[in-house]
Amino acid sequence: MINGSNALNAYQQSSVNTASKEKLLLMLYDGLVKFIKQGINGIEEKDINKTNTNFIKAQNIILEFMSTLNMEAGGEISKSLMALYDYMHRRLIEANIKKDIDIAKEVLGFAEELKETFEEAYKMLKK
Repeated sequence: MINGSNALNAYQQSSVNTASKEKLLLMLYDGLVKFIKQGINGIEEKDINKTNTNFIKAQNIILEFMSTLNMEAGGEISKSLMALYDYMHRRLIEANIKKDIDIAKEVLGFAEELKETFEEAYKMLKK
């Protein structure tokens, strides 16, 4: 018999495996925002492990964005996104090292704005 936690994990894994590229991108942005917020929460709670773990998860998502960006097809937009992702990644590292909420909130602002932009694009794509 599957318990609740295993059922949730199975459902989440199924969601990821069957999602479109666009939906996966939105899921990653959701995770990015969530992990930055949890890292900020860790700073507020003076929980170094929570901060470090969540900022590293957020950094890994940004690295994934950077590694999958199609620089040839994307032109100037891809170059701008790469520069922004690189900046966000470096600032998150700095926020993690210094346990600096202001830096983390700056990156969170970029992440939320990008998430909203891609959500709008996804809605338009589905129409």
